[in-house]
Amino acid sequence: MKRTFAALSVLSLGFAITVAAFGQTPSTQQPKPEHLSKRQLNTLIVTANTPAAHERIAQYYRAKAVDYLAQAKDHETMVAAYKANSSLSNDKNQASTISHCEYFVATFKALADNSDELAILHERMAQEAPGKPVRSGK
Repeated sequence: MKRTFAALSVLSLGFAITVAAFGQTPSTQQPKPEHLSKRQLNTLIVTANTPAAHERIAQYYRAKAVDYLAQAKDHETMVAAYKANSSLSNDKNQASTISHCEYFVATFKALADNSDELAILHERMAQEAPGKPVRSGK
């Protein structure tokens, strides 16, 4: 009897987690950001003269910022793992692994900030670009 109750409890918990996970999924999928190569990005930067072109560039930089923050988080996780393992947190490993990861945490966060600034800049350019649709006063 206890076994059956425990099995039902586990199944109920699994069902509840599944329902919660699917219940939080948005009904409309967000479009994935367009992947631009560096060459395409540079060409777009040189030729951007419409709101749509600047929005594409801003979207590129927003995606880069998200990627950089994910990499910073990965390195933060590694720092915590190295510090949690007492056999790896000696002076030698402190200099070679923990410091290495902490350097990349700071570097990727700075890159994310720079990418955000560039995205904001291009969003502003999109607002000011010629060819912007004119709104009527209605």
